Amino acid sequence: MSLSPALRRAAVREWGPLFTAVRQRLAEHGVRALALTLSAVALTAAIQVTQNEAWGYGPVRSLGAVRAEDPLPLALLRTPLSLFVPALDLPVWGALAQILLVFGVAEVCLGRWRALAVAYGATLAGTLYARIGVALGPGTFLGLPASDAQVVDTGPSAAVVGLAVYVCHQRRAWITGALVVLAMVVEVLVKDNLAGREHLAAIAAVLVVCGVREWRGRRHDPRDPGAAVRTYRQAAAGPGPGRRR
Repeated sequence: MSLSPALRRAAVREWGPLFTAVRQRLAEHGVRALALTLSAVALTAAIQVTQNEAWGYGPVRSLGAVRAEDPLPLALLRTPLSLFVPALDLPVWGALAQILLVFGVAEVCLGRWRALAVAYGATLAGTLYARIGVALGPGTFLGLPASDAQVVDTGPSAAVVGLAVYVCHQRRAWITGALVVLAMVVEVLVKDNLAGREHLAAIAAVLVVCGVREWRGRRHDPRDPGAAVRTYRQAAAGPGPGRRR
């Protein structure tokens, strides 16, 4: 038996709904469907050029560099911009490619504001985890060494990972989502650093949100068999002691 038809069917099941949604949205709205993504790419590129100039490095650090040792209000103010500040020790084209691909798909599938909310939430989860991990110390399971408090925490990677997992859950691309999670776990096992730990924190936060949305959807969806059973049992039990008959 040839594996090609089976692989083709598996690919259609995995990516078919996602591909269809992206194609239809782009056909209806054109480049306007990627307004957030293109703005994010342009902003990231502009910040990269600015921070590599002698006059721009300081302002970018002051406005977008987050460290676990910073006061929390200051870190929260800097976190939104930090998402678009590329790490100086990594090639900027990697950050731009991640934003263009993952932000683009997420914006088309989720809508502009939800995609931005998920991206910011994932970034914020990683930032807050860094503070908690340093406070716990290296002797605990989730703890981090004190030196990580001084690490500059910027870049879109946590947002990209969070968006990828969220979109995979929404479009039921389970295999792709599992591979993303597995890749981040392997990253931490191979090179256990602050960035890898923050990626896992972003994934954990997104999975919690997805789980809550799934649970609430099943409770309120009349097509859910569990909801129908609960409705039947409530009707059979009759009104409660404090209700009118």
